[in-house]
Amino acid sequence: MSAQTRIIALATSNAHKVREIAAVLTLPACEYRTMADLGITEEPVEDACSFEGNALIKARFVFERSRVFSGVPCATIADDSGLEVDALDGAPGIFSARYAGEGADDADNRRKLLEALRDTVPAHRTARFVCAMAFVDEDGHETMVRGTSEGTITLSPRGEGGFGYDPLFLPDDVSDGRTMAELSPAEKNAISHRGRALRALQAILMQRED
Repeated sequence: MSAQTRIIALATSNAHKVREIAAVLTLPACEYRTMADLGITEEPVEDACSFEGNALIKARFVFERSRVFSGVPCATIADDSGLEVDALDGAPGIFSARYAGEGADDADNRRKLLEALRDTVPAHRTARFVCAMAFVDEDGHETMVRGTSEGTITLSPRGEGGFGYDPLFLPDDVSDGRTMAELSPAEKNAISHRGRALRALQAILMQRED
């Protein structure tokens, strides 16, 4: 690693998120480090009532602890994302990762969602993925962006790609009826909530460099 390389800490240990971030956010002379890479084993308490609030909690948490790794705080990226279903008044929302309870896995969450929508007709199964992304630079300045992807919830899961609720989500931007889990990584990054948030963040950061 050269002396000019900028370290950016990622406030996640989710390998899927790490791959998406690295594939979309192509900043010059940067290297990404996860919480595990930085030796951060604690987890922040995400007790905000919004995606933006939880993203900031995570970003500030890792920013402050990253100084142990490099002697000074690293620029940090954190996101909080989830699924909002209109027929469920926006649920699971900020509780998407633990919708079926603490310790639940993706399959548990999908089963609970399908059960909650069991009597909901396809036309009323509209939903969106939301990603709020916070960036804290080395001086502590904070930037917030948001990306969304509109779609509907299927009657049963389809596809082996992606993670979370991807096998249940039919994005409006895909005309051939494939779920998010049936898209290639490049196709998903082009339309996903996280991909859109990352491109918005990249545009802001690159403008600052000019």
